[in-house]
Order: sequence, then C-alpha cells, then structure tokens
Amino acid sequence: MFQSASGLRYVGAAALVGALLAGAAWSGGRPVDGKPSHSTAANTPKPAQLPGYNVDRNAYFGDLHVHTYLSNDAYIFNVRRTPDDAYRFARGEAIGHASGFNIRLAGGPLDFVAVTDHSEYMSAIREAGKVDSPLHALPFSQGLFSTDPAQIQKAFAAFVAGRSAGTLPKEYNDPSIMSRAWKEVQDAATRNNQPGKFTTLVGYEYTSAPGGRNLHRNVIFRSAKVPNLPYSASDSANPEDLWHTMDAWRGKGVEALAIPHNANGSDGLMFDSVRINGQPIDRAYAELRARNEPLTEITQIKGTSETHPTLSPNDEWANFEIMDSYIGRDIKVTKFAGSYVRRALEDGLLMRDKVGINGFKLGFIGSSDTHNAAPGSVEEPNFFSKVGRTDATADLRRSVPPNGAKTWDGVPAPDPKAPAVPPSQAWGASGLAGVWAEENSREAIFAALKRRETFATSGPRIRVRFFASYNFPTDLTLRLDSVHQAYSRGVPMGGDLLPAKGKVPSFLVWAVRDPSSGYLQRAQIVKGWIENGVAKERVFDVACSDHLTLDQGSWRCPSNAAKVDLATCQPERFKGDVELKTVWTDPTFNPKQRAFYYVRVLENPSCRWSSWDAIRNGTPPSPYMQATIMERAWSSPIWYEPTT
Repeated sequence: MFQSASGLRYVGAAALVGALLAGAAWSGGRPVDGKPSHSTAANTPKPAQLPGYNVDRNAYFGDLHVHTYLSNDAYIFNVRRTPDDAYRFARGEAIGHASGFNIRLAGGPLDFVAVTDHSEYMSAIREAGKVDSPLHALPFSQGLFSTDPAQIQKAFAAFVAGRSAGTLPKEYNDPSIMSRAWKEVQDAATRNNQPGKFTTLVGYEYTSAPGGRNLHRNVIFRSAKVPNLPYSASDSANPEDLWHTMDAWRGKGVEALAIPHNANGSDGLMFDSVRINGQPIDRAYAELRARNEPLTEITQIKGTSETHPTLSPNDEWANFEIMDSYIGRDIKVTKFAGSYVRRALEDGLLMRDKVGINGFKLGFIGSSDTHNAAPGSVEEPNFFSKVGRTDATADLRRSVPPNGAKTWDGVPAPDPKAPAVPPSQAWGASGLAGVWAEENSREAIFAALKRRETFATSGPRIRVRFFASYNFPTDLTLRLDSVHQAYSRGVPMGGDLLPAKGKVPSFLVWAVRDPSSGYLQRAQIVKGWIENGVAKERVFDVACSDHLTLDQGSWRCPSNAAKVDLATCQPERFKGDVELKTVWTDPTFNPKQRAFYYVRVLENPSCRWSSWDAIRNGTPPSPYMQATIMERAWSSPIWYEPTT
C-alpha cells in the first residue's frame, strides 16, 4: 500500500507499477478548453506493429551521445573501439577499454543508441595513423602518435587550434576521409538495428565552440535517409546555419532534429537573449529554432545543466554535479543566465510574449557523452570515466590520495576559483535518455523525441510519468487504467495545456525506482511563470516517501533521514519508496499567466563514483569532491498557454 501527497491510500501496487512500466496512450492533439483532441492513438490507423507494441506506450532507455574511434578526441587517447563495438556494449556485451581492461554495463542492455562522432574532420587522426595514408608522413602528424603522453597532448592541442583556425594541412581536408567515416556510421547503424528489440539512430555531433564557448549539438536522423555528408562547424560555427540546412534536408525528405548539450559550458551563449550575431531575437529566429531543436540534453558526464545555485537560490537541490568551466579550456564560466535550462525555459516564456513564439520550448533528455564507445556507462559503482586512457583510473581522476598515500593529509586544497584539474574531478556519472513510445523502433522513438515525450535521468533507470488535465477522474490514482485515462483526458509531458474557463488544472505525477538503484525520496514539480513581465520560479514537493506528511505551507517533505555508510557505500535499506504517485493542483495557478511545469524526482543519498573509487583503493573519500549524491530524473515540461 502506498500513500499519495493528498493523503489517498491505494492498493494493487504491483498492478499499478506494472501499468506504469507498460506505458500510456497519447492523445494526438492538444486539449482545447480542457477537451482532448479526437485524433487519438486508439482510433488512428496503425502500420504493422512490432513485438511489444503498446498503445499505452512503453518506457525505453538509451544514449544519444556516443563517441567511438571516429572522433579525433577519442582516437588520440588510444580508443580503438568502433561503432559496432558501441552497439555491442549497449546490448550488454563486454568490450576492451583503451587502458587494457574490459568494460561492461552492470545494469542491463539499453533500448536505443545513436553513435554521434564529431563531424569536424571526422576520422582524420585515425586516417593519419595509417602508414599508407598521405597524412601519416606529414611532420604535423608525428606528435599525434608519440609514446609520450605530454607530446600527444601538445600535438592534439595544435590539431584543435588548427581545426578552429582552418589552418590544418590540406591533406586533412580530403572529403573522402569524412565520406568513408560517415558511411561506417551508417553501415553500423543498419547492421545493428533490430526493430522491436534494439534501435539504432544515425547521428553525429556538430561541434561549434566560438571562443571556446560551447555550442555543441547532436544531430539525430529519423531514418536511414541522411545527407551525403554531415553539416559541421567547419561549414559554419553559427547554429542558425545548421538549422537552415536542416530545413533544406527536410524539404528533400531527410528528417532530423538537433539536441544542444553542455549549455553549462557555453558562458551564457547557448540560450542567449540575442542571436549569435548580436541581433535581437525575432519571430523568424524563434520559429527556426523551435522547429529544429525540440529537446536539450540536461545532464551528462561533463555536468548537469538544469540550474545553478546563483540562478535558483531557493532551490536546495540546485547544486547538482555543477561543472562551470569551458569545455576543454581552463576558463571559468561567468555568465550563468543563458547557460542553464531552467532559466532558458523562463526566457522562452518571455520570448513568447515578445515575438509570439517560444524558441526555447525544450524537452529533456540525458546522455553520457562517452568517448570510450560505451553507451550508458554512467553507473556510479562501475564508472570508468570518459576519455580513453587519460582518465581511466582513480589516480588519473584524482579521487584517491596522490602518490599511493593512504590519507589526504598534506594534500593542498584546489583553488576554488580555478577550473578542476584534471576536469574529470568535476565530471559526474550521468546521464540517460528516456522516451515513452509505442514500440522500440526508429519511427516510434524519433516521434517521441520530436513531440518531447521524453525524460532524463542522472543514470538510474527511473521511470517518470507527467500529465496535466482539467478533468481527471477523482479516483485516478486508484485505477488500473490511470495512464490511459490521463492520456484521453489531458496532455503528457512535452505538450501544451490550453485554458478552460473557470477551471484549474491538475497534474498527475508518477515515478517508479530503478530496481538496481536507490529508493525514491520525493517527487517535485518545478514551476516557472511570468508575472508583470518578470520570470519567476518555485519548487514544490508534491509526493513524500515513507508516509511522511507534506507541509503544504512550505511545500516541502520532512527529511526521511536516509543515510549512506561511506565505509561500505551501503545506502539506507529501509527508507524511501519504490513508487511515488499523486495528483497535484497548483495553489498559485493564475489562468492569465503563461507558465511551465516539470517533474524532478530525487532518490535517497548514495555514494558518488569518487567514493566508490576510494573504497576500492582502501582510502577515505576525497575531501575535495562530494562524497554522496542524490540521483534524480526530470520529466519534460508541460506548458500552460493562456492564449492560443
């Protein structure tokens, strides 16, 4: 028996959890005046269905940010694993790591993966490593294959600088190199796609970083129909040019979407209040961006981009896996507005008021950004970091005392004003993408991405549902068909809720823990809204674990006092819930105020990867890293639109 935040008790937990794991049916249109569209999944003709097809939709987990030996910043650090190897790893097989040991997922196979190697000079360093290649004999190439790690790093820095400046030797610009690599990406995706069981999506990374400020995107294609070559930052570092190119592809039947990541390293540029050329944002820009970027990657190894403590001072959980330096540069981020997703959602509401379109209407995913060809390798006890042999051990990650010491005595504290050196000190074992789709196929998963029926997790496979409606049944949390009811009467995450005269919406929040991870502590709704032309935000706890009573004055759950034994990393076994489920009504709802709502679910505290490293090393956790974290999941938002 479980208890909702409203005090309702309900039985049949196993059946209800089963219903959540199975999924829900989607109403194809937006509700108008609280009434759902008649274009429902139930009465729309369907193509042949794959095994596992479910009109009430299934949760699938995947990784849409994966690098292999085709990425220069992987190959240079001894990564020799291929796109085929990446797909094998995602299906649960073991592969070799660049440092000589085997790696394997502990939490079971993934459902979908996209290999997204960097498009800029894709596979050029791998090509230079071939003795019969024209690149191999170039003096410029020699340091790239030195046995001295310092020399390799120096040569690679020269490669990156030359790539950015356009001064690499002409041999590196041979388009046949990228063509062969791009074909390898496509062929591997074709070989490994198993409709109904395991989905591969063709993709690549567009790696723009003007002045070192991160504007990276992953470009994901709907099908095997893709352009002859990727459009890269070598063509243009302005993402607007990428979006225009995507429009042109779409006109030729090539459907794709772009997913920005690591906004936290953009120094305010990713979600800026002006265009990259300094011109004001207008309706055309907002439409262009919204059409091509329905999602953002909210969390990954290089930090979480939900929000920053300076932007959300009243959010006690804002300081989660913060990495606030440039990507690959020893420069501190100073502009947090424009660098974090929650503020972008707020700015999107203001944009909607100003130009008539919300260009920051972003759903959420997580992904890893592994450069080890290891999708989903974000398990805290099983973390082997990100970039080949540069960070493969606890010593290299500096999670254990240096020089074989058994204590941290005498080890100087890092300068808080300086970037973490190595950067892996600030990296987290995060994240995964979740989608709700009828079946495990390219078409169904891409459709879920496009309509933003997605969620992100920091690694655990927490399943999250989120719906809004004006007419949920009063017994919704008791019903075995509650998900179907939620779809037929409301809108899911990623959708718009339009006004209904005299009515206040309710929100269904439902989360189920990953059986391989911690128990759930609380579910929250994060609200952002516009009041008198000013963006505001608030975090509401809406469901508490352990039958604790929610304080509806502060909208906070009492602490459940769950702890972790840092000597063993054994978490509290008897606190927290398997499932949190409630229907919540916003006490601050104003039908005239444009707003967004999203769910954040928090686990009990558990050991961070750095503490697991210390245990294996027989030493105390690093005093310069967080010893524990609260793993979490985020739903995509639902937007309340007071006007059509």
